[in-house]
Amino acid sequence: MPIFEFVCEECGQLFEELVRSANAIGEVICPGCQSEQVKKKLSVFASRVSGGSSFSPGPAASSCSPGGL
Repeated sequence: MPIFEFVCEECGQLFEELVRSANAIGEVICPGCQSEQVKKKLSVFASRVSGGSSFSPGPAASSCSPGGL
């Protein structure tokens, strides 16, 4: 069951909701004002590279050979 981010079009509250199916998205209500006028936000996918959170290209390929050639 995915968690989606929503914004209330009535009061502007941002909130997350656990949604059981695609059909249930239409049943989500704002926890602040109880409005049914909510909009699913486009969520950003996040991932982490094993061993760190940023990419480092490392040394140039020419320096990998013995003697730096």
